[in-house]
Amino acid sequence: MDSDTLTCARPDVEQEACQTEQEHQKEHRSRLPEAVERLVESCRTVPHIAHVDTALIPSKEEVTDLVRLAIRLVFPGFFGHQELDWNSLPYRVGQGAAELFDRLSLQIARSIRHECRRTESLCTHCLDTGQKQAIDFLYRLPKVRELVSGDVVAAYRGDPAAKSYDEIVFCYPGLYAIAVYRLAHELWDLGVPLLPRMMTELAHGETGIDIHPGARIGREFFIDHGTGVVIGETTEIGDRVTLYQGVTLGALSFPRDERGDLVRGRKRHPTIEDDVIIYSGATILGGDTVIGRGCVIGGNVWLTESVPPGTKVTMKAPELVYRPAPPNGGAG
Repeated sequence: MDSDTLTCARPDVEQEACQTEQEHQKEHRSRLPEAVERLVESCRTVPHIAHVDTALIPSKEEVTDLVRLAIRLVFPGFFGHQELDWNSLPYRVGQGAAELFDRLSLQIARSIRHECRRTESLCTHCLDTGQKQAIDFLYRLPKVRELVSGDVVAAYRGDPAAKSYDEIVFCYPGLYAIAVYRLAHELWDLGVPLLPRMMTELAHGETGIDIHPGARIGREFFIDHGTGVVIGETTEIGDRVTLYQGVTLGALSFPRDERGDLVRGRKRHPTIEDDVIIYSGATILGGDTVIGRGCVIGGNVWLTESVPPGTKVTMKAPELVYRPAPPNGGAG
């Protein structure tokens, strides 16, 4: 109901107070046009965070749905409200693939169009390219399923708390983040701009695990617990690698050119070879840093140089000091 039509079934004094409140509300609302005018003007003076009069960008809400659709194709029968059997599987997969193709094609086309406008390039076939890349992505899903299956096995093999593969699929944030990364990486590999980052940032927001879609990760990858894990764009990870929570595979420094701009396109993040375990809180930095096959990196270790294969790196245990508690519960 409009506030101007409100009436108060109260004594005269209260009725007068209610009318005064309505008058104040009108007075405050009368200032709205000026506030709007100021906000619009700020969009002109601070344009880099206003997407106005340009190509439509991918929708974050739509990207959320795309990830959901793709995850259902990777894990058929695990998510959704319909039971599957082998007779209904072709229909359900076909239905999901068709919907994913249509919606993904449009979002890829928007990503390409946005990139063309951003780089001031000529774009005349965005939708056609979007459809081609969407069908190429669908053709890659069996490979993604094979990789993710290996990730599930790695989690079951690496975590004694896991009771079944199903529990890992349903409950492990590390597996979800890896699965979304593997989907996004295929789009990244196809040259799709923007959209892969939006996908992995969705998983980042939901799990606290930040995997850049440009990273290259081998088979049977396991992230245990996971919160706070960071894997940078140019990271290379081999097969059967395990990370625990809080691990950072990051850049040591950010070189700049003569104008002071960041130099892009160089390898900035470490290489982790096969069969490496990195425990919680470890930080490994630098594009020239290589952690050799079979290494074990202990918790809270800070590394900026390479480690030979088969090496165990740990922090020296700190000395713990025990003192009697002060009387009356004071801090001492």
